[in-house]
Amino acid sequence: MSYDNKDSGALFKNDQKSADNSPDYKGRINVGGKDYWLAAWIKTAKDGRKYMSLAPTEMKPLEAQPKAEKQNIRDMRDDIPF
Repeated sequence: MSYDNKDSGALFKNDQKSADNSPDYKGRINVGGKDYWLAAWIKTAKDGRKYMSLAPTEMKPLEAQPKAEKQNIRDMRDDIPF
């Protein structure tokens, strides 16, 4: 039986934050069969309660991405041990 990730996702702590406005968590989510990158920031409401602010970004096919992004993705794929 294979894993079905339709309409689900996961966020992971961003241990490589490069700036204060970088997301606190990053991951991916599938909604209606379409994949998105998902970023989350921990924020504080006026009443002091903590919450997560989320921002999805549509995943584009490798061919539709600028050349620099393509190279970054290829570099990341080279790091995957399988």
